Amino acid sequence: MLPLLVTLQYVADTKNSIVDRLTREEKGATAVEYGLIVGLIAVVIIVAVTLLGNQLNALLGKVTGGLAEGSGVAK
Repeated sequence: MLPLLVTLQYVADTKNSIVDRLTREEKGATAVEYGLIVGLIAVVIIVAVTLLGNQLNALLGKVTGGLAEGSGVAK
């Protein structure tokens, strides 16, 4: 009989109620959501760099060449 009373007290206790336990575990769900957002941003960056990589490389080459000519340093 005593174990039954202890179990009932545990279930009835507001600190250990099922609703309270579920609300405390919300932090883990938030972390997962942030992880998904970071992963999505990383995918977008990778796709953008892949698509624009050659154009960026050519642009940076022109800038480097212009700086080398302007400073009088030979390549």
